[in-house]
Amino acid sequence: MTRLHVISAATRPTSSGRPLAAWVADRARAHGGFEVTPVDLAEIALPFLDEPEYASSGVYAHQHTRDWSALVSSADAFLFVLPMYNGGFTAPFKNAVDFLYGEWQGKPVGLVSYSAGGTGGAPAAEMLLPVLTRLGMLPAGRSVAVPGINALVGEAGFEAPAGLTDELDGVLDDVAALAKEPAAV
Repeated sequence: MTRLHVISAATRPTSSGRPLAAWVADRARAHGGFEVTPVDLAEIALPFLDEPEYASSGVYAHQHTRDWSALVSSADAFLFVLPMYNGGFTAPFKNAVDFLYGEWQGKPVGLVSYSAGGTGGAPAAEMLLPVLTRLGMLPAGRSVAVPGINALVGEAGFEAPAGLTDELDGVLDDVAALAKEPAAV
């Protein structure tokens, strides 16, 4: 079974992304094609890149990098649940990506973006695609953008609007199909 890590890319303590990421992880489990591990970047708490060697060397001086490397290496595929701030993805998320190189290569990735506004974070996801491609990841053909996130999160968690489940299922199908293909890297 494909080992899928659902990474909540928000690090703000009050982020609406955590309930969304929990819903995404539940949907991925219900899909049936994945062994799902939720990952919260806020809990990982990486410092800003502090490795003396380039990530492409795979030589890591710090335990936090070795732990992050092991976690990312243990996945066959990813779903990134990412907020949009000021039209882009966040610095802590880019930092987490930049800590590693080989661990990302050849792995499928789906994107679920969100924002308080009407774009649902789609500009952040679009901005991230060239980075993922440069890393040799395999982006899913479809993505999900969730606008108005604040109105969708309450005491009961994330309340998916009509149609969102089908959209996410499409992304999960894409990631599952990519995970079955031989790595192109």
